[in-house]
Amino acid sequence: MTVAPNPGFPFAAVVGQEQLKLALILNAISPRIGGVVVRGEKGTAKTTTVRAFAALLGDAPLINLPLGATEDRVIGSIDVEKVLTTGKAEYQPGLLAQAHGGVLYVDEVNLLADHLIDALLDSAATGHVSIERDGISYSSPASFVLVGTMNPEEGELRPQLLDRFGFAVEVAASREVDTRTEIMRRRLAFEEDPAGFSQQWAEHTAEISARIQTARDRVGEIELDIEALRAIASVCASFDVDGMRADLVIARAAVAHAAWRNAVSVSEEDIRVAAQLALPHRKRRNPFDEPGVDEQQLDDALNDALNEELPDDPSEPAEPTEGNVPETPDADGKAGSADTGAQFRS
Repeated sequence: MTVAPNPGFPFAAVVGQEQLKLALILNAISPRIGGVVVRGEKGTAKTTTVRAFAALLGDAPLINLPLGATEDRVIGSIDVEKVLTTGKAEYQPGLLAQAHGGVLYVDEVNLLADHLIDALLDSAATGHVSIERDGISYSSPASFVLVGTMNPEEGELRPQLLDRFGFAVEVAASREVDTRTEIMRRRLAFEEDPAGFSQQWAEHTAEISARIQTARDRVGEIELDIEALRAIASVCASFDVDGMRADLVIARAAVAHAAWRNAVSVSEEDIRVAAQLALPHRKRRNPFDEPGVDEQQLDDALNDALNEELPDDPSEPAEPTEGNVPETPDADGKAGSADTGAQFRS
């Protein structure tokens, strides 16, 4: 792996923050997850980790969205005057289009204007950005990993906006002496010799980068069977989340996690990991609720789903009985094989 003349801190060398690192990786594998908002006090290496992550994606752009950006700067613009004089629309791409294939980073996302947050969340969810001016419309690819960082002490995101982020991760400085010592040791070593320090971690960093690319290539091949879908639905129902966004995020994230571990189908482990990242910010009803997911509640929901007998599938024809071959499946028809979901249970 070639080390840049002035490299940033290596992703592989970041101490701790395992949940944040995994959340970023899963979004890189499947950007349709919808991004991640990182909540934490100042000085917890939020920006360092995000910048290090972007470097894993090779030549992919890292676009910083400033708080003072105008709507045209973010979404893009159409030169209406040129349309009138030449008959052709000239699109000037904004930051969302420029971030295509890379990372769009918003520091202090909680202070960004709501209509701009809506725009970038729409693009993160759909993979494109659309603009319409004076009856002229234009659409451009804008598939990127959306990352917003914020300090809750400076204000919260409105619940309606927070819910639209795929994941939310809480970060805090470790209280373990050994961990804090190692953080200082690595940071000081990096500041003394950035190129040399990065070279020490180059092989490990290259391994992570290659693994992300492999997972991206095979994410479309991962099996997500009906038993896995029912388990996801059971978990979301158990936590009483609003709407269906959490179910879809967990499904996409579980598939991405299965690809990350080089599996062929979604397992209970994949759903558990996805739920731990997708549910915390959706189950909080007020700012004083504890962050995180109740592990026992999650276990119970998954166990209930696994032990529940699958209902008959109305899309499958019923097995005919002698002298009676119904045209459509009846309520007692048996659909699928007895081994449905065996991959999921393994």
